Amino acid sequence: MKQVILNSMLIASMITMASCSTEDPFSGNSDNWFGGDNSSEMPTPGGTGNSTTTGELTTFAVTIDKTTAEPSATATAYLPDEEDALENNSFTTEIAIDLSNPTAKTENGVEITVKNGHITANHGSTKSICYVLSGTTTNGSLTVLGDKKYEVKLNGANITNPDSAALNLLSGKRAFIVLADGTSNSLTDGTSGSQKGALYCKGKLLINGTGQLSVTGNTNNAIHSADYIIFNRGNNIYAKSTANHGIKANDGVFINGGIINVEVSAAAAKGINCESNIIVNGGRTTVITTGDGTYDTDDKEAKGAAGIKADSTFTINGGELWLKSTGSGGKGINVDQNANFCGGAVYIVTEGGQFKSNNDTASPKGIKVDGDINISGGTIWVRTNGYNGEGIETKSALNISGGEVASYAYDDAINSKGDMTITGGYVYAQGKNNDGLDANGNIYLKGGLVYAICSGQPEVAIDANSEGGKKIYLTGGTIVAVGGLESGSSLSQACYQTSSWSKSTWYTMTIGDNTFSFRTPSSGGSGLVVSAASTPTLQSGTSISGGSSFFGGLGIAGGTISGGSSVSLSGYTGGNSMGGGGGWPGGWH
Repeated sequence: MKQVILNSMLIASMITMASCSTEDPFSGNSDNWFGGDNSSEMPTPGGTGNSTTTGELTTFAVTIDKTTAEPSATATAYLPDEEDALENNSFTTEIAIDLSNPTAKTENGVEITVKNGHITANHGSTKSICYVLSGTTTNGSLTVLGDKKYEVKLNGANITNPDSAALNLLSGKRAFIVLADGTSNSLTDGTSGSQKGALYCKGKLLINGTGQLSVTGNTNNAIHSADYIIFNRGNNIYAKSTANHGIKANDGVFINGGIINVEVSAAAAKGINCESNIIVNGGRTTVITTGDGTYDTDDKEAKGAAGIKADSTFTINGGELWLKSTGSGGKGINVDQNANFCGGAVYIVTEGGQFKSNNDTASPKGIKVDGDINISGGTIWVRTNGYNGEGIETKSALNISGGEVASYAYDDAINSKGDMTITGGYVYAQGKNNDGLDANGNIYLKGGLVYAICSGQPEVAIDANSEGGKKIYLTGGTIVAVGGLESGSSLSQACYQTSSWSKSTWYTMTIGDNTFSFRTPSSGGSGLVVSAASTPTLQSGTSISGGSSFFGGLGIAGGTISGGSSVSLSGYTGGNSMGGGGGWPGGWH
């Protein structure tokens, strides 16, 4: 299919434009039962209890997968310039290079020189050149020079260079890498040299084709472009670095498709690292980092590894991201500006604890964003296991208008330093040792469905910074809060409570003709608060068939209900000292 080309280079503007739809993907239900609009962040867990649960959210795994087909659903491919599409170019002059037995020659305006197995190809001002590489060398390389864009077709090419880059694309023009169908190719550098990557490109790096490519960086990055990198549908890439990042670009990383697997093991290394914007529109990208945190003596701060690190903005419109960080201070996604989740699926696990050095710390987080987080569609699952690990955190505002968000975290599950606004979507937030939802600003609950669980007093399921004069403003939506709401909340929509609840039990809340069933945790905060657009009823011990499953099986919307017993509900105005059950961590019997 002909790719749709965006003709603007204003990438930052593109990322924040209306491609991130604010329409709730579950809007078919929102008018009926989601309803309409009618604390200081704790650096360490402070609760006396803890909150645990079961289900797929607690067990899903992130593993390297080079074989399973990439997802078929994609968003419109993003290309900064129409020249970036391979079909808009013609590289008809093929220059064959046999890496096993390279030969110096001059052919069709291209000069090939060979020195001790190391090949330099210079096409100068000659256009339409396609270098076709095949064969194997264990002590060689290919360097490309030239003033015009070109293609490098990897047709069963395997290059190991003990001293520098294996494929060194020093032309500043566009480099189209084509992975020939049905071929396996590899690029490996050694443990010495000053190269920036085993595959280094001075210009734009545009990867096409359906073959396989494995790139191993032992001195620095595996793949590095001084411009931007575009991955396309059909690519099968494995990038590994033991010394630095897996994939590094200065001006952008754009994933339109493909199977991309990345593993890095160096301290504070990033799987995909970009000094500009990262956009994901398709494919399946898996990143595993195993390095611990380290102290950066230049920046004078502690830093951790990250699956994805964007110095500018991050946007996902389609495709899948599977990210795992096992080292201390590790993160799944780390973004310096805004992060926009518009579609696709994101699965993140962090397993390491907090890293401390020189009176500074790097805490593990599933998603850490310095700017705003905007979630309008797709699926986000986050699990953090290590000490002080928060699930989703922004240093600015958090806005959720659609999609499914589920965070099961050691510390706060979802945290914003600024205001938090939820107008749609399905949101699950369980803090194993702290709050479910926590904002240093106000929390505006206007729509959608929120299921929040805290660890126990003094924490609450939904916590605004009342000490700083902030509040929870509840005007709409469907709410289930194990552990209650912050005291002093403004509850325009009525809330109801039951002071005790049974652990690991299915409850069903009925609002008019609609139902939401939820499994309670195996431990958690005191009391249970519910709220909806109209007065709900609550049953415990229900059996559910059918419906739509959310949060890894912890919530079911619209199921058929049988059995169960009625739960008595009373009015609730906020706070976690709830009826006769307040004051006891756990809140279950």
